[in-house]
Amino acid sequence: MSVAADLIAFTLAASLLTITPGLDTALVLRTLAAHGPAQAFKTACGIALGCLAWGIIAAAGLGAVLAASHLAYEVLHWVGAGYLLYLGIKLILTPRRHGIEASTETNPSGSRAWMRGFLTNILNPKVGIFYVSFLPQFIPPHADVPVMVVLLACIHVLLGLAWFALLISAAGRLLPLLQRPPVVAAMDRLTGFVFLAFGLKLALSERP
Repeated sequence: MSVAADLIAFTLAASLLTITPGLDTALVLRTLAAHGPAQAFKTACGIALGCLAWGIIAAAGLGAVLAASHLAYEVLHWVGAGYLLYLGIKLILTPRRHGIEASTETNPSGSRAWMRGFLTNILNPKVGIFYVSFLPQFIPPHADVPVMVVLLACIHVLLGLAWFALLISAAGRLLPLLQRPPVVAAMDRLTGFVFLAFGLKLALSERP
């Protein structure tokens, strides 16, 4: 196939993967409920930055090292699982009890919102393995592999940002409901259980 055909095929496949609900979606919606659209989009940008970082890592060949090295994979595997379990337990045991208006002074800084989204992705080795195994399928013969990997990663990032912007905009209409204290606490606990589930799944899963 031509480069254009490969890019179109990748965009379609990546679009379907992007809109599939998962850990990233839960994190963005929870941030929206607790802190509003601006912080939610900063979290989405952190998630996108994590994806871009994995794309650059894969392009540099380090992703292949992760795929080949048992030790490197295991270290990142357990650090990522531990981080998700920590977030999940924290949200379940100490959910927020206030809505957006009542938490103005305790809202996380933009850097914290970015960092939480970034760490959620960069500490998940399966994202790296996904990039190493998935992206090469859409690289035509004789193409500059590092350039194409980064290009595909950028497309994936843009798709993710567009999807989260749409999701935040649509869910933002429900903010009067989402910022009620019982709903905020329920969202925190629900997100906590989602994080626990993903953390346990990551911890118990075998290397692909």
